Amino acid sequence: MTINLKNEVKSAIVEKFGKTAKDTGSVETQIALLTEKISELTEHLKTNQKDFQGRRGLLMMVGRRKRLLSYLKDRNLDDYRKLIKELNIRETK
Repeated sequence: MTINLKNEVKSAIVEKFGKTAKDTGSVETQIALLTEKISELTEHLKTNQKDFQGRRGLLMMVGRRKRLLSYLKDRNLDDYRKLIKELNIRETK
């Protein structure tokens, strides 16, 4: 099962986190899009507990987001802290 974001939601995320209106490749934008997909898939799995392929996809998305966050943390710590605060991903220390 693939989770596709609606065009309006995706374009709003790209405008907010991208450097330009069509910047879908920046690390911040990719993390924000993955976060939205993860939240939608989490809601789906609450009602469909036996969707094991969906669960596998969720774990793969979480892993990809974790790697991107690690990359961003190594490259620019200030942007990393700002992004996790905006997306409410984890508690800051």
